[in-house]
Amino acid sequence: MVETLDDILRKALEYHGSDVFVVPGSHIMTKSHGKMIPISEEKALPNDIAVLVGRAYELARREQDTLINEGDDDFSFAVRDLSRFRCNTYRQRGSLAMTCRVVAFGVPDPKTYNIPDVVMRLADLRSGMVLVTGPAGNGKSTTLACLVDQINATRSGHIITIEDPIEYLHPHKQCIVSQREVPGDASSFARALRAALRQAPDVIMLGEMRDIETISTAITAAETGHLLLSSLHTLGAAKTIDRVIDAFPANQQNQIRAQLSMVLRAVVSQRLILTKDGTLHPVFEVMCVNPAIQNLIREGKTHQIDNAIFGGGADMLSMDTELAKLLRDGKIDKEQASLYAIHPETVERQARFMKN
Repeated sequence: MVETLDDILRKALEYHGSDVFVVPGSHIMTKSHGKMIPISEEKALPNDIAVLVGRAYELARREQDTLINEGDDDFSFAVRDLSRFRCNTYRQRGSLAMTCRVVAFGVPDPKTYNIPDVVMRLADLRSGMVLVTGPAGNGKSTTLACLVDQINATRSGHIITIEDPIEYLHPHKQCIVSQREVPGDASSFARALRAALRQAPDVIMLGEMRDIETISTAITAAETGHLLLSSLHTLGAAKTIDRVIDAFPANQQNQIRAQLSMVLRAVVSQRLILTKDGTLHPVFEVMCVNPAIQNLIREGKTHQIDNAIFGGGADMLSMDTELAKLLRDGKIDKEQASLYAIHPETVERQARFMKN
């Protein structure tokens, strides 16, 4: 019999793990600084995992109906004096499995997570749409939480967050914060977002734009004077814009391009890069929408956006330039830089001629 879920999660935190993997036939593993480390002496059997999954639902005070009926489920729970966890339970090969992501108590500090000032200044915006993008597990939720907390601390208003599941708990500061979880508090993102427009919000943080209905309502919310923050599983501003537009039928795409060019304020893309010393370092691309980029979006010339970011000045960050700085400083090697670069052939040259 493997340890209790509480002991497993405690052990993962001792290893500074970011995720815990509970899969039949394998040792229970945690991912720490990009490496998988076994944290159970025995391999997990299906009966053991059923007990661990049951404990997760007990901590979340949640029934297993969604898991039973749909085959997977997302939720969050907290372990007293330990941490909060985002959990996904699922069936695989006829038995249960589970992944838990560690989410610290309290709201993250942007300096601790190396979030640059140009990103945090987006919290000063009063309307429009800001998208935070990147692959799963690369810190999008943390960046969004930092922006929400900055707004909460610096101005008065009503912030509504719509999440699946809720990760960071935001106390009321200068703002009132309403946090809704899908599906516990609302049946879908689209429904919760439509309702939010009737709840007098100043800022809406939408955990993810998953479908055409949600994207369409989000654009409407941004058009009507709200600040809307959301995320997408894309990498790079150009691909993000294409993803939003391609979600719509061909006969609507010109209209969406025009709307998006007017409401989009910024796209932040981020990756976590494993450095030579074994730590994870975030690398950001930031595109702030100016008149030139508005025209590129409206005219469907998104392939030119990378050049506009590179030459865009102080409000822009190029991911390739940020990678070149890490390469110049010896924090990553050429292979790492090439792996994550948009234009690998230029990063090494850029690093060579870059001043300290």
